[in-house]
Amino acid sequence: MSLTILGGNVSPFVRKVRVFCSEKGIPYELEPINPFAAPDDFREVSPLGLIPAMRDGDRVLADSSVICAYLEKTRPDNPLYPEDPYDYGRTLWFEEFIDGGFVARAGPKVFFPLVMIPLMRRQEPDEAEPLRVASEELPRFYEYLEAEIGDNEFFVADRLTLADIAVASPFVNLRHAGVAPERARFPKLRAFLDRMHGRPSFKACIEEESPVFGKRADLVQD
Repeated sequence: MSLTILGGNVSPFVRKVRVFCSEKGIPYELEPINPFAAPDDFREVSPLGLIPAMRDGDRVLADSSVICAYLEKTRPDNPLYPEDPYDYGRTLWFEEFIDGGFVARAGPKVFFPLVMIPLMRRQEPDEAEPLRVASEELPRFYEYLEAEIGDNEFFVADRLTLADIAVASPFVNLRHAGVAPERARFPKLRAFLDRMHGRPSFKACIEEESPVFGKRADLVQD
């Protein structure tokens, strides 16, 4: 069966699935879909109108977490979910912490006003509120991740899992927006992000997105 991922490349959820596929060695095609101007039949694949969605032959699914879980079962080589029940649960937890908590603030409150709205309206961003959110609201998420990664290379089971991919993906959007955790304050988290974003799976996505979305990335203090 041929696998197609439907969605926009700059979505952290689409990127999560693409990196997941790359790390597992799963070939796929990306079909660009703008969720704000999706074709009329898109809701037949994604009933909520959200990205990503997936076609695998005649099978369709939506939601990045659902898609990754399905792909792990149907393509079990190079597993990205741990077998140990607790480690498995921890992997799901980090994914939820990011998808349900962090992205809900970092996306609409920082990335969209600094990158997407200026692109769509062809105007300079109003930086005051998104930079306030970045400096006052996001650090509590950074603090938790800094403590959890500690001196480890990965978040769960001493190896790459979906947890690491889920954590690293939205930080690409923040970098596009010129925002990143302060290295002096969050050195372990920043080192983790350096490692993850340097992996070929992430690097290919970042290089693809940067010409359009990454024009503020040079504002990040390295």
